[in-house]
Amino acid sequence: MTAEDLRQVRDDAIRLLASREHSRAELRRKLIAKLSDSDALDRLLDDLESGGLQSDQRFVEQYLYARKRKGFGPLRIRQELIQKGLSRELIREWIDEGDPAWEAVMVDVARRKFGSTPPEDFRESARRARFLEYRGFSGDQIRVFLRSDE
Repeated sequence: MTAEDLRQVRDDAIRLLASREHSRAELRRKLIAKLSDSDALDRLLDDLESGGLQSDQRFVEQYLYARKRKGFGPLRIRQELIQKGLSRELIREWIDEGDPAWEAVMVDVARRKFGSTPPEDFRESARRARFLEYRGFSGDQIRVFLRSDE
């Protein structure tokens, strides 16, 4: 591994980070093919983090905001962040399932999908519940919402 190769991988990492935030694990996955020396890659990622170019905190904050705005619930977002290689402790800091704001997100996404009319029968309630569950809302949140629609 030459210094030029390392500089090229660093430039690639900065280009990736300039397009959007990446978690450390995502960057590692994308760059490992270009820099097969795992220790050198870890040092490079440490440098990017200490220089403030890469931050898992910033990634979680932006990812959570974007997914919440698109109508996804806390369970789905948590699972996606775990798949992106973020620590459960960091995720726990940012996602509070008990936050009343999740109810507003769920109501908004349900109203956009189903309108403001309440479900006509059990089948329709079940269909709405499946949709909201897929979106990442808890069973308790869904039950409260569907009961308020009756």
